[in-house]
Amino acid sequence: MNATKAGLLGALLLVNIAFVIGWIWARRRHRLTGRPTLVGIAIGMVTDFLDALGIGSFAPTTALFKIRGEPRDELIPGTLNVGHNTAAFLETVLYVTAVTVEPALLACMVGSAAAGAWLGAGVVSRLPRRAIQIFMGAALLVAAVFFAMKNLGGLQPSGSDFGLAGWRFAVAVGANFVLGALMCIGIGNYAPSVILLSLLGMHPLAAFPIMMGSDGIVQPVASLGFFKSGRFAQGPALGLALGGIVGVLVAFYIVKQLPLTAMRWLVIVVVTYAALSMLRSAHAERTAVPALP
Repeated sequence: MNATKAGLLGALLLVNIAFVIGWIWARRRHRLTGRPTLVGIAIGMVTDFLDALGIGSFAPTTALFKIRGEPRDELIPGTLNVGHNTAAFLETVLYVTAVTVEPALLACMVGSAAAGAWLGAGVVSRLPRRAIQIFMGAALLVAAVFFAMKNLGGLQPSGSDFGLAGWRFAVAVGANFVLGALMCIGIGNYAPSVILLSLLGMHPLAAFPIMMGSDGIVQPVASLGFFKSGRFAQGPALGLALGGIVGVLVAFYIVKQLPLTAMRWLVIVVVTYAALSMLRSAHAERTAVPALP
């Protein structure tokens, strides 16, 4: 194992120790009492199973949360980052050690994503519910478009490199800062990472260690902001964490490959429904007449 991978895994361990301490502190400070349910664990297992296979977890989880009607819309971004962090930890360890990417690029992209998450979490934790509904509704529609483009052949591999240099290196690092910030409002980074790196001439497989490494650092960093505000749902987050462990291990070690095109079409239908539902909720929030005192 090279020094960059060892350093990344060391940083991963440190931020996750901070994550655990932060969650315990948040539970006491905000008196959180929610417990995981079987449905919540099943959601975590299914969505992180999809994530480990390269479909992503944020959009499907948001869709299932919206269909269920819980947690509340304003709690979804924090719940996604907190709940899926356990799976992100596992995926980072598995993919960073399995796929070799240029060390400097991997380190800089993960670092820039973490910086973006630190900034984004502070902003998102203060946004009103309607703003979060609009952002997440738009994010889900964008995710559905990416899935459809992938299925229709619009996102074909365009390169074979596992490293970048010069202006392409700078563009990739800068773009990952933005993706790190956007993860705080529930926009997953797999599809954007694949598109970005493919356009810059890299092999799509290179997106896996970069995406997983970014997630592994970004989600605990972002979660610290949500712990401070208490803006996440404890029960659903615990369900995602417990189910996610099983989903990732089954996908990585047992299943490894499925008819992803058919699965993506199903995800597109569910995500589009949830996006329209989220935007409808935002519209209802805007037109609601305030109650008389």
